[in-house]
Amino acid sequence: MVKEMEAVLGFIKEDLGYDGDVGPDDDLLENGIVDSFNVVELALFVQEHFGIELQAEDVTRDNFANLSSIISLIDRRQMAV
Repeated sequence: MVKEMEAVLGFIKEDLGYDGDVGPDDDLLENGIVDSFNVVELALFVQEHFGIELQAEDVTRDNFANLSSIISLIDRRQMAV
């Protein structure tokens, strides 16, 4: 789980250009860490990096609210394979 969180956080910092601190439960949208376009980029990264396929119903506010919820989504999709 730590490796997954580091990968997602690395994407947010390196590819999306966010340079602040991000805690596992910080709300990414409310805190301006990502915007709605970035959520799509983040979903594409998650699919490619973790080798999972997300469905349209997976790309929700709840699943991409914070790092913890993204990791939970990754874990669920990896188990479903």
